[in-house]
Amino acid sequence: MAQRAAVRTTYEVGRTIQPIYSGGSLSLSEDGRILAAGLAEEVLLTDLTNGKELGRVEGDGETITSLALTPSASHLIICSRSLSMRIYSVNPVDADENALELELLRTLRPHTSPVVTLAVDRTGTLVATGGADGVVKVWDIRGGYTTHTFHGHGGVVSALHFFEVEVAQTEDTAESSKKRKRTKSQQEEGQATAGAQENNIEFRLASGAEDGKIRIWDLHKRKSTAVLDSHVSVVRSLQYSPKAKLLVSGSRDKTVIVWDSKRWKPHRTIAALEGIEGAGFICDGLCIYSGGESGRVRLWSVASGKEVTQEQEPGLETDEIINILHHAQLPYLVSVHADQVLNFHTLPELHSEETIEPLPIFRRVSGTHDEVIDMAYVSRDKSLLALNTNSEDIRIVTLNESIAATDATRGRYFGADVGLLKGHEDIVICLDVDWSGHWLVTGAKDNTARLWRLDPENDSYTCAAVLTGHAESLGAIALPHTTPQESSAAYTDPLSHPPAYIVTGSQDRTVKRWDVTKELNKLRAKYTRKAHDKDINAIDIDPSGTLFASASQDRTVKIYSATEGEAIGVLRGHRRGVWTVKFASKESQVPSSGNKGLVATGSGDKTVKIWSLTDYSCLLTLEGHSNSVLKLAWLPYRPVDARDKRGPQVASAAGDGLVKVWDSVSGETMSTLDNHTDRVWALIAHPITGALVSGGGDSVITFWQDTTSATLEAATTAETERVELDQKLQNYAYAGNYREAIVLALQMDQPGRLFSLFKSVVETETPDEGSMTGLDAVDDVLANLADEQLYKLLLRLRDWNTNVRTAPIAQKILWAVVKSYPASRLAGLKPAGKVGAKGSLKDVFDAIRVYSERHYKRVEELVDESYLLDFTLREMDEVGDVKAITNGTSHLELNRDVIMVD
Repeated sequence: MAQRAAVRTTYEVGRTIQPIYSGGSLSLSEDGRILAAGLAEEVLLTDLTNGKELGRVEGDGETITSLALTPSASHLIICSRSLSMRIYSVNPVDADENALELELLRTLRPHTSPVVTLAVDRTGTLVATGGADGVVKVWDIRGGYTTHTFHGHGGVVSALHFFEVEVAQTEDTAESSKKRKRTKSQQEEGQATAGAQENNIEFRLASGAEDGKIRIWDLHKRKSTAVLDSHVSVVRSLQYSPKAKLLVSGSRDKTVIVWDSKRWKPHRTIAALEGIEGAGFICDGLCIYSGGESGRVRLWSVASGKEVTQEQEPGLETDEIINILHHAQLPYLVSVHADQVLNFHTLPELHSEETIEPLPIFRRVSGTHDEVIDMAYVSRDKSLLALNTNSEDIRIVTLNESIAATDATRGRYFGADVGLLKGHEDIVICLDVDWSGHWLVTGAKDNTARLWRLDPENDSYTCAAVLTGHAESLGAIALPHTTPQESSAAYTDPLSHPPAYIVTGSQDRTVKRWDVTKELNKLRAKYTRKAHDKDINAIDIDPSGTLFASASQDRTVKIYSATEGEAIGVLRGHRRGVWTVKFASKESQVPSSGNKGLVATGSGDKTVKIWSLTDYSCLLTLEGHSNSVLKLAWLPYRPVDARDKRGPQVASAAGDGLVKVWDSVSGETMSTLDNHTDRVWALIAHPITGALVSGGGDSVITFWQDTTSATLEAATTAETERVELDQKLQNYAYAGNYREAIVLALQMDQPGRLFSLFKSVVETETPDEGSMTGLDAVDDVLANLADEQLYKLLLRLRDWNTNVRTAPIAQKILWAVVKSYPASRLAGLKPAGKVGAKGSLKDVFDAIRVYSERHYKRVEELVDESYLLDFTLREMDEVGDVKAITNGTSHLELNRDVIMVD
């Protein structure tokens, strides 16, 4: 009967939210679906309709300086500080619509210095490179060769743009008549058409440099046709409008200049009063967009030069726009900000120069979440996640999958940004959420805390109250998590019933309780208590709402009465500062346990301690992390079945990048989760399913799926199958059915049983005549093995051949195998999975050969020694005969020995 498998806690990675852009260059396909962006030394292709990764290009060890995607997304060009330019073809994968195959076509060395900027023409056949050496080159993408090389810039080339112009061309028939003979009628026809004009399309390339000069290059005549010298600083953006026949340039000299393409003279100069990083035309050249230091997208009238959008307050330094992505056929533009955020702006339809409101942002994509410091489930159904990402703002992302989007304008996929809480003036350090998920509190380095009202159904995320009073930054904050009665108004309408109070802790070493009243704009602290001797790192409120605990750098944790604010217990025992404290929730405790509850603490001494709230004694110290324990989360107590003897479980996240799950009764590590490459700062557990979510300094948010039940079921099933097969194997062996027994032993991978079967066959008392092994049935089995079985058998023969006792059986079976298969079949065998051997079959045969040579050498030595033994015994027999004769001479009355010869 199968043994009952012990219950082990197991998790596997369910989903992850990973960075898609970490700064630098990026490019957008003309349909707005595919975004190519630099991610450290790699390039990531992302589908903006669903947020899924389409493809990834590994780096060459150096920072990416520029990249470009052709408009149709057929090719990707990447340049890095290694002075190389790699050209990839981008092809869809038939089997997977959410994947692209990137094939490296060629690697080139375009310049003697790094390529700073790239530009691709409208057709996707040419790419221009601008280097730090001031040289501009044009390349054929598919051919991989240089078509043009332009010199003239005195510094770094900072902007490039292909465009097409209509050029009037006159046919001179008189000149053509001198070159070839024509009939009179042809000459008359030529004279009739003399002077006629037709418009030809010619390609141009505009390049801007750090010296402020713009050069217009004629790709047909291979020379510069104009030098535009009006900017006094780096030119960052160039774009041409074929309808208006104007060129716009944006520079860090805080101006935008519109150029007339006929005379190449300034048509209009716009004083933007901010360094410009991106500028271009919209509305068929009637309007210009610009973005730069202020972090705001602004629109300008080409006709009057006036700003069309209303005046906007400048943003913070992290809001600075570093690029603007736009294609003429898209109804929106994308502003790229210094904090790696991409904002999608709706473009208006302008019919006059009336002032309009700033462009609305209908979608927001976070390229990276920076360091994830803290997070919490929000909304009633826990379908949203609030993220504290080492910034002044709190990001709200959705965890629901939406209906497949057809374009990038809809983006409510898993992990997409749906809200942004702005208000703090410095980095947010801590946050907490109430039982309903509709009320969120945050504490920041600006010495204030804020209470937020979250209404996801109406896309409303507003600040309800600001708490001021601490003298230094807030490092800890907490809300009561007690669920009201289901019949109460607070339960049915939580948006109208904020939490009863808030507890905050600060670097000023005090804790404050704030009672929430109806007048949210006039909240004052009910009491202030001097709590610790050093910074307060964490605060948590117990499930009943009557106690709260504060953890400090002074290595202690204090338990307070929430009503009076008096300390009623002190937890001492940690050797370093305590980073986190967490009360066991009602869902995580064993029913009818009889104690007053448990509290867990994590410290810089790399340990987790479990404390009793009955007498504040340490019940258990959990050791296993190799760095500071930064966050704790209790898991809901959900025994699988009667076999489940696990106690309440607590999960810990640490600076070693690991998440561990502990049994708080036995102290055993139930599971270790590893998917981060940096410190894991944030950790939460779903109150119902027990699913864990971890976030760290690597900007990765990992959703861990609890697979305990599935793992237990699979282990039980496997054990049952193993017992059944084992019994079947014994039945075959007992019945002498060696054919089935050997095949089954190979399938079960039981070398001991397999050897016993072969030994009984080889040593059988009645072998079959002519059999190589002793039984014809076994010969037949060995001659008809599958490749995987044959390879596995050779591995076993290699192992048996290393032992003197088992080597004879191994040699016998090996001989039968070699005789049964051609050399070509054996040479083609390859290892499957991780079964015992590394490399090819040569490694296996080398091991067999070495030990076989030893065995044969030992046999030869035994044969040689047998001859010596025979000789010695023969000589000893002869000496025995002589002694027998001489010893009998005395009876013959002879005084000497007598030797008798046959």
